[in-house]
Amino acid sequence: MKEYIRHIVFDLGGVVIALSYEQAVMRFEEIGLCNARTHLDAYQQRGIFGQLEEGTIGCEEFRTELSRLIGRQVTMDECYYAWHGYVEDVPQRNLDMLLRLRREGYGVSLLSNTNPFMMQWAESSAFDGHGHPISYYFDHLYLSYKCRVMKPSPAIFNMMLAGEQALPEETLFIDDGRANVEAAAQLGIHTLCPQDNEDWTGMLLAVLHN
Repeated sequence: MKEYIRHIVFDLGGVVIALSYEQAVMRFEEIGLCNARTHLDAYQQRGIFGQLEEGTIGCEEFRTELSRLIGRQVTMDECYYAWHGYVEDVPQRNLDMLLRLRREGYGVSLLSNTNPFMMQWAESSAFDGHGHPISYYFDHLYLSYKCRVMKPSPAIFNMMLAGEQALPEETLFIDDGRANVEAAAQLGIHTLCPQDNEDWTGMLLAVLHN
């Protein structure tokens, strides 16, 4: 396959970074959202959480609505703290692989259902522990709240293909969400679906060198 793949597109949570759903639930409960587990999801958010990731509401409207759910005024810092609970680790092996792929001439992009609170951290120098933001590792970032559409909608994949000027058959998409890789595959994109937080680096090399 290596002769044909020119663009490699990664999901963020569960692929580039290791996620902790339980830690996120704990933090939202800590700031007062008693039924946090019914609001949060490991793959695709719903309600105001989904609206934030789809870009139909912004941070202030999210804070206001979360305050209403909790029954007190929460701060932006509390919102950031709770959302950041999803971050368990940023494995160095993943970052090393991203840089290796770029050195080898692949186009490397991110395609993520995410939100401004998560990206506030990811786009900071704190992201990798070495002073680099996430954009240091990617050519382009396709973020649901900026694209105004979420995976698994075909629209966000088509936006990515257009932005990369890439053909589906030249593109490999890596995501731990089964619905997302199935949507990409229906468009003719090659896919790889590791388990949540699984080391995918060897699997990727096997695909590229097959």
